[in-house]
Formats: sequence, structure tokens, C-alpha cells
Amino acid sequence: MTNATEPARTASQKKVVGVLVGGQILGGVGMGATLSLGALLAAQLSGSSAWSGMAATGSTLGAALIAVPLARLAQARGRRVSLSTGALIAGTGAVLAITSAAVGAFPLLLLALMMLGVGSATNLQARFAATDLAGTGSRARDLSVVVWSTTLGAVLGPNLFDPGEAVGAFLGLPPLTGAFAFSVTAQLLAALVYTIGLRPDPLLTALALRKVPADAPRPQGGMAILRTNPVARYAVATVALSHATMVALMSMTPVHLREHGASLTIVGLTISLHVAGMYALSPVFGWLADRIGRRSTILLGQAMLLASLLLAWGAADSRPAVTVSLILLGLGWSASVVAGSAVVADSVAVPERPAIQGTSDLGMNAAGALGGALAGPVLAAVGYSGLGLAAVTLVAVVVLWSLSQLRAERLASRTA
Repeated sequence: MTNATEPARTASQKKVVGVLVGGQILGGVGMGATLSLGALLAAQLSGSSAWSGMAATGSTLGAALIAVPLARLAQARGRRVSLSTGALIAGTGAVLAITSAAVGAFPLLLLALMMLGVGSATNLQARFAATDLAGTGSRARDLSVVVWSTTLGAVLGPNLFDPGEAVGAFLGLPPLTGAFAFSVTAQLLAALVYTIGLRPDPLLTALALRKVPADAPRPQGGMAILRTNPVARYAVATVALSHATMVALMSMTPVHLREHGASLTIVGLTISLHVAGMYALSPVFGWLADRIGRRSTILLGQAMLLASLLLAWGAADSRPAVTVSLILLGLGWSASVVAGSAVVADSVAVPERPAIQGTSDLGMNAAGALGGALAGPVLAAVGYSGLGLAAVTLVAVVVLWSLSQLRAERLASRTA
């Protein structure tokens, strides 16, 4: 990048981050208003709490399936088209969720949750859009600001349970579906923000500013990068395993609390505090990742995840303890995913970023889908405390791999 283009790039980056913040706030409302209710609605329509985990599974599976196509769409048409398309698909999913409750069709609900999961994939891609024009020294910070912006909508969303029920009753909607009407509106507005605001497109601009020789090899695909790039492998695995840990425990918490007599208001408040932990301090973790290092920040996140799981294991019957556990779960997820995502962006050059980012989101959501699918049967078999203890294994893998990475970096710096 030449000095002449740097001021223009900085101005464009500030605009991009601002637009992404607006879209993330709206997308967060759609996500937060429906994520927890999906588990309750799945239990109701299926007739068994063991199927409640399929809500998270359907959502994360939908996000996993769309991750690579959205990345390819971004590569071909830019972030503007990709993000707006994802938001529109998610809004359609909210409409189908209401329909599934009206007709009592559990399979249709699973399809709707998969489409709603596209909204999660869109929000994930938005964080990478913040890195397209960012410099190395501010990449984690810009990424984290976009992650943080989801806080307002995502924290507000779960507290729309009761207002949603009132709106749903006024509109004649089935119980537990009123909040989905808010999701429809929010996703449509998010699509509009991306369509109008992301001009010029950040990814296409970054590619145009990069001078590539005519005989340069074509960018590798995501799986090819994973086979040849150990740093990318580590980053993708860290994000995926951290997300699986979070989804497994969080998705079962509404069911656990309801089975212990908690009201919808209490469930909504608990999830709101968890989501606040996920997003509210992400700029702090982005700053730490830029200052003390990505891997050190990842280890901090894993320590908080471990504390959350041990608290869930040892004090599952205490509602305050479960709340604290969920807050720590969100904080640990935030530190790990922000720093891990920065490593994903750092690990390859600009032309290959959409491919590895799409593969990372695929792995993240596939791991989350598996975690959500297994969480329901584990909850039914060994309870909430057993679920917390089982998830410790995932944290151990990331910790050991991170320590290995740090050791390798230190050896390389000594021999350099």
C-alpha cells in the first residue's frame, strides 16, 4: 500500500465499520429475539426436551451450510451483496418459524431455524468485512468493534419475549412466536443498511488496491489452505471449538432454567447477560489481541470458559451461579473468537481471506451444530452439571494447542 492511498483507505475503513455496526445492531435483534425461544418452541412442537437441542443444531447447521457460499458470493460480488442476501434469507426463516408453530410442524421449524442461522453466518462474515481495509496493527480492534456492536440488539432481543407475546397475541400469532415478528423487521432493515451503505464495497476495494502480477497463482481454496498452513489450522480449530463449547452450554440453559421453575422473564434476563458477556467487552479483547498477542488473549478466553464450565458443574441448582456461569461463558467466547478470528485474517494474504474465512465460519458453525445436537441427549442423560463437565474436554484441546503455538513462536524468535 502506498502512502498516497493510505488516507483514502483509512476514510473508507471508518465508513465501512460504521455501516457494519448499524447492520450488526439490527441483525443482533433478530438473533437475540429468537435464539432462546427456538429451543422452547422445539421442545413444545416435538413433545420432548431432548429435542430442544435441535434448535441450536438447526440454526448452527444453517449457518455452517451457508458460510462457504456466502464467502464465494463475497469474493465474486463483494460484501454488500453477500451480507444483504444473508439478512434476507434470515428474515424469511423467521416467517417460516411463525408458520411452523401455527401448523404444529416440527420439521418446518427445523428448516426455519436453519434459515435463521443464515443470519448468524451473516453477522460472522460482517466481522471479517471489518478487516478488509484494516491495517495489521488495528485489525483485531476493528473486528472487535463490529462484534461489540451486536450487543445492543442481541441483549435487547431476549427481553422482547414478553413484549413479543403481547404483539403476537394482538396479531393472532401462536404462543412463543411473537418475537419472530421483530426478527423479520430487523433482518429486512439490516439488508437495507448493507445494500445502501457498503458502497464502495470494502472487499472489492481491497482486492483492487492490491497489485497482483498477471502471472500470480490463483488463490487457494479454504481446505487447501488448511492442509498447508498450520497457523490457519490452529486459528480455525480454536474458533470452532470455542463456539461449540458456548453453544452446548448456552443452548441448554433455557431448558434447564424452565425445568427448575424459572419464568420466561428470568430466562430472558439470564440469556441477555450471557449475550452481553459475548459482545460488550469484545473491543477490550480486540485491544488486548493487538497489544499482548492473539494467542495470549485466546488463553485468557479459555480460562474464562473453564471457570464457566466448572461453575455449571458444581452449582447447577443455583440460579445465581448459573447466571454467573453464563456471563463467564460469554466473556470466554468473546476473547477466544475475537483473537482467533484475527489470527484467521492474519494467516493469509488478502486474495485468500474470503476462502479461509468462509471455511472458518463453516467449521465454527458445524462444531456448534454438533455441540447443540449432543447437548440435548447429554442433558437428558447426566443433567446440566454433567454437560458442563463434558465440555471441559474442548477447552483442554485449545489450551494445549495454544501453548504449543506459543512455544513454537518463542523458539522461532530465539533462532531468528
